[in-house]
Amino acid sequence: MSGSVLFDAPGPRARVRNGVITAITVLLALLALWVVYSRLQVKGQLTAEKWEPFLTANLWTTYIMPGVKGTLTAAGVSIVLALALGLLLGVGRLSRVLPVRWLCSVVVEFFRAVPVLIMMIFAYFLYALYGVFPGEYLALAGVITGLTLYNAAVIAEIVRAGVAALPRGQTEAAWALGLTWGQTMRSVLLPQAITSMLPVLISQLIVVLKDSSIGFVITFVELVRQGTQVGSAYGNYIPALMVVAALMISVNLTLSWLATWVEGRMRRSRRGTAPLQAEAVEQEGAPGATVSSPRRSQDV
Repeated sequence: MSGSVLFDAPGPRARVRNGVITAITVLLALLALWVVYSRLQVKGQLTAEKWEPFLTANLWTTYIMPGVKGTLTAAGVSIVLALALGLLLGVGRLSRVLPVRWLCSVVVEFFRAVPVLIMMIFAYFLYALYGVFPGEYLALAGVITGLTLYNAAVIAEIVRAGVAALPRGQTEAAWALGLTWGQTMRSVLLPQAITSMLPVLISQLIVVLKDSSIGFVITFVELVRQGTQVGSAYGNYIPALMVVAALMISVNLTLSWLATWVEGRMRRSRRGTAPLQAEAVEQEGAPGATVSSPRRSQDV
């Protein structure tokens, strides 16, 4: 039986119908691409003159590379801080201490409800008012603060849901061995939950990278803002935004590939209990004797 578990295998008529629908869809997509191409060609957006500036080093060093640097810096710092803070808040929401659980829940729900842009603007003017950061770092600090607080709240919910999805027997087995709540969370639950949460976490980290473009409102130098400045300086908005989109897609695809690779490594690195050796069983003699395994299981 080779049928799919998600839906019934199509019969001859269904396969013909699916083939016709697929062909029509491909033709419509090609038609839409041709219409877009022809309109851009009529407006002169695809001429060689519009793309020539991207072959000069001055454009890249003046506009593109500072934007790439700003985007990657804000996203990288925000990802690290959001992961750390989100892990703490997620574990705090699972705490057995009522005040800690209540406080973490309030913080998570508050920062999930406030828009990222509002947090960036508020942090920017707050830092400027009290002189917390030098002037050249105010926009960067505001962007990092907004991205960290919002995404930490989202990651906290991901952590809580990942731990809650584990079988209850994992916790009960850990308590039966005499582990405390902290030891159970640190040694049993979180290591298993992180593996299952990894695809969702990486998706959220891609959101962090894309949301860094909102920082242009507080004059933060990032890739999308620099792309619009290229279009304003050279009169080639469409080619400039195409290049910016290609760069963003490349970074996101790289991050997705890295997430898949890390997830695969984590799943392959998990080891179970080693099988018993026949010689050891014979030496013990008794059928019910306990035999120690050369490798101890990492799972409870």
